[in-house]
Order: sequence, then C-alpha cells, then structure tokens
Amino acid sequence: MSLLISCSIFASCQDDIDETAPEENFALVAGGLATDTTTRLMWMRCAIGQQWNTAQGRCLGDPQPVTWQQALQLAHGYVYQSLSGWRLPNMKELNTIVERQCVRPSINSTVFPDTPSDDFWTSTPSMIDGQRAWVVAFFNGSNSIKQKTLFPYVRLVRNAD
Repeated sequence: MSLLISCSIFASCQDDIDETAPEENFALVAGGLATDTTTRLMWMRCAIGQQWNTAQGRCLGDPQPVTWQQALQLAHGYVYQSLSGWRLPNMKELNTIVERQCVRPSINSTVFPDTPSDDFWTSTPSMIDGQRAWVVAFFNGSNSIKQKTLFPYVRLVRNAD
C-alpha cells in the first residue's frame, strides 16, 4: 500500500516512488528562472501568460493557451530577463521536468509553482499525422499527440550559458 504525501496544496505525491525532478537538481535564478543542473537547460518557472512575483515566490495570473503554430511563433525571438534564445522545448526536454512522483500537477511545485494540471506544447510534431504535435500533460505526466489547432499552454526553455 502506498502512502500519499502532499507536494503542494493541490498535488498528491507518492513517497514510494523515486523523485524524477527533485528540487536539488535546479538552481533557482532571480526573476523566475530555474536551471536544471543535470540537463543544463534553463526554464521559465511560469507558463507564458503568467508573471513571476519575487515577493511571493510564485506565478501570478492566468497562463495563455495557444495553438501549436502560435507557440512556435511566440518563442521565436522571445526575450525574458534580458536573455534570448528561448524556444519551445522538444518532447524529451519537457519530460525532464515531469515529477512522476506527483499528480495534479506532475511537476515540482516548489521549482515550478502554479503550473496548471493540463497539457503543454512541445516542439515535436507527430511523425504519423502532420496535423498533430506532442504535448505533455502535467495532470499525470502522460504524453499524447493533439491537434495543432487546440490550445494547450507553453513553458519556454533555453540552453544555460
């Protein structure tokens, strides 16, 4: 029998499953950024549409749902905290921040607070259907392909310097 522990106000985590994205893997950077020290990827701690609030240490506002094409266009030339090189993560990259120990959301809520338990776009298109692209569902950490005209959320990534 597994014991559920709380990862945040809403998330449920199982302590008998090893953490896949523990807090110690991330160096928190001022302005709402986090660098994964294992992958050397720098992540926005908030989804696009939310704003980082340093005083509260959390993301405020509502994430902006967009189509896949809008997500790709939004990332192109994006500048955040005076840093460029932001892009839509590929499937492999976005899966590195999934916390498989937790659900609702399946993400480290300390590193990535206020993450919706919903689908996030990847840059990875479906190889079998040109009208679809891969998403990661932060409800339970699952992966699926969705119509590119649907409106999942976006979290941008860049290579750490």
